[in-house]
Amino acid sequence: MNVVDSSGWLEYFADGPNAAHFAAPLVDIPALIVPTITLFEVFKVVCRQRGEDAALQAVALMQQGTVIELTPALATLAAKTSLDLTLPMADSLILCTARLHEAILWTQDEHFATIPGVRYFAKGR
Repeated sequence: MNVVDSSGWLEYFADGPNAAHFAAPLVDIPALIVPTITLFEVFKVVCRQRGEDAALQAVALMQQGTVIELTPALATLAAKTSLDLTLPMADSLILCTARLHEAILWTQDEHFATIPGVRYFAKGR
């Protein structure tokens, strides 16, 4: 199972320097887990940069994976993880979703660089 965080989705959609790193988990639809917070973050960025139509297309593609909604149990686990690892809210929700589904978390977000179970790629320059 795979979870690609928002930075990975955005890199892939923009065909950025690290896009190839995220291609394999993103095209493996049966193994793709999509936390709802990534839908929020990607929609917001794409809408701001390229407009609402592009943002709607992006989240439609994302929803081909298995979308995991925020539940009370996930929220409390993520809050504890946020405190333990000093992660921002969205990052802790994404990490906990990956852990709950025994998934690899793919990212280029430095917050995750040293966390086990994460495939981190430094942002291309």
